[in-house]
Amino acid sequence: MTIDKLQQRTTVNIQEKANLIWAIADKIVGIYKPHEYGNVILPMCVIKRFSDTLASTKDKVIEMNKNLDARGIMVKDGFLRSASGYDFYNVSPFTFEGLLSDAENIADNFRSYLNHFSNNVIDIIDKFEFDNEIKKLSNHGLLYNVIAEFCTKKAYMGADVISAVDMGYIFEELVRRFSESYGEDAGAFFTSRDIVYLMTEILIAPQKNNLKKDGITASIYDMTMGTAQMLDCLSEKLYNIDADAQLTAFGQEYNEQTFAIAKSNMLIKGGDSNNIQFGDTLSEDKFEGYKFDYIISNPPFGIEWKKEANAVKEEYKKGYLGRFGAGLPAISDGQQLFMLNGVAKLKETGRMAIIQNSSPLFKGDAGSGESNIRGYLIENDWLEAIIRIPNDMFYNTDIATYIWVVTKNKAFKRIGKVQLIDASKCCVKRRKPLGYKRNEFTDECINLIIEAYNAFANGIYQDEATGLEVEVKIKENNDFKYRKVVVEQPVCDEDGKPILKKGKLTADSSKRDTETIPWDEEFGMYMEKNIYPYAPAAWIDEKKTKVGYEIPFIREFYKYVAPRKSKDIYANLQALNAQEESLMVKIMEK
Repeated sequence: MTIDKLQQRTTVNIQEKANLIWAIADKIVGIYKPHEYGNVILPMCVIKRFSDTLASTKDKVIEMNKNLDARGIMVKDGFLRSASGYDFYNVSPFTFEGLLSDAENIADNFRSYLNHFSNNVIDIIDKFEFDNEIKKLSNHGLLYNVIAEFCTKKAYMGADVISAVDMGYIFEELVRRFSESYGEDAGAFFTSRDIVYLMTEILIAPQKNNLKKDGITASIYDMTMGTAQMLDCLSEKLYNIDADAQLTAFGQEYNEQTFAIAKSNMLIKGGDSNNIQFGDTLSEDKFEGYKFDYIISNPPFGIEWKKEANAVKEEYKKGYLGRFGAGLPAISDGQQLFMLNGVAKLKETGRMAIIQNSSPLFKGDAGSGESNIRGYLIENDWLEAIIRIPNDMFYNTDIATYIWVVTKNKAFKRIGKVQLIDASKCCVKRRKPLGYKRNEFTDECINLIIEAYNAFANGIYQDEATGLEVEVKIKENNDFKYRKVVVEQPVCDEDGKPILKKGKLTADSSKRDTETIPWDEEFGMYMEKNIYPYAPAAWIDEKKTKVGYEIPFIREFYKYVAPRKSKDIYANLQALNAQEESLMVKIMEK
């Protein structure tokens, strides 16, 4: 199935279910403000999805539980999981629909129903702190109505009808609506599917033929997983290549609601829910010592790491035995820390695709944490490619963003080089914007970007039928490396002659300056060309030289456009003046 068809299928499922669920949310207006709807609707969706998924084996589980009780067997978990067909179950005598048969006691019966789930589901429900909402809904006479709405045929959410990927997007569409109603940062929770599909294609591009031939056994990881839809999309891609793929997914998330959604989807898919962990990745690494084949992530950017500072600095002290030995970025923006976390968890044959904004390309002077982190990737030859994607691609921001492709096992032709791909013109306009998202990738867009990536050659790649365009520059690692030097000039007498002290020149601090010298340019040549013509007595204090790294992505693709000639501007102004005079004459005549 093509990416476009997958997106169309998902869009239908998302809109049908999300619209229905939003309509249910409207029934609690007055008691809840719109931005609070999620406190009720999200856990109800999770509970209903568990219930619908278990419905076909419900009777079998109840019967098994009775038999086990009759035989005095206390450790039932394995038997009940086997009966349900999943790693979770519910042994309540109630069905979800059966709760409606006793309106007066619906709150108590609903609590009983929830408490009869297996412990792994109870842990998920507890993350929502849902008992407070049951009490509130019951006190206002709304609990029965909400449960009744979720019992309609249209509200069916079983795994046999709605895939894990689609359910993840339904949740995220709801999160977006709830958040937008309060002006919250909805896009922080999810990345649109078209971007994720590009990332998955880039991750597997060098290995695609071998994966088809040899089969797939892989571990995948998202360090800021949200509702885990990036993991779901990557899994979907790998299963499309090899239906018998052996995949193990791992993820960490610090938002309780989105974590609960991710873990519920993992349970329903039949994966190991213990691989979905709650906590702050920077300060509470739940996968210490793990290594992964594929890492895919869209970490927050422009977010300070002040609250994680103590833990991060302790990790930094471990040097390269820890995750952050390469350096620490400014406390105002922690996105490069996520980059380092991913690098530390990448297998020697692994690949990572991670989204960053423009700051990690250039922010930070020589010797700074940001520069040193870039240097860590470049000097180890782990940075394979950087792809600039178009603006207006995300729900919550219209700024320029980039996909960094990192691997510790570059193909031979890529050794010592970095591929810069400018795909900022490779998109189509959406018919209807979603937040800030006005552009999107189609199959043609993604295919063209992958074609340019695989070709690994300088040039402009075009799709003549659509007019799409991608430009590539292949750079040497050292092209991003420079020396920042301190240039001194001597103290001089009234006649402008240098003053010697003990036979040596003394630096005049008021004339001190710095210069940035490309790594492959020799100091003497640089001084002859740029310094000596203006300050013939100047010298470089080599003790103060610092090495820096910068990736001037925009400058690499800059194209000079000559300004209009003055005579053309003058002629245009004359024509405008003539039009103005003509209009004034017509106005005055009237």
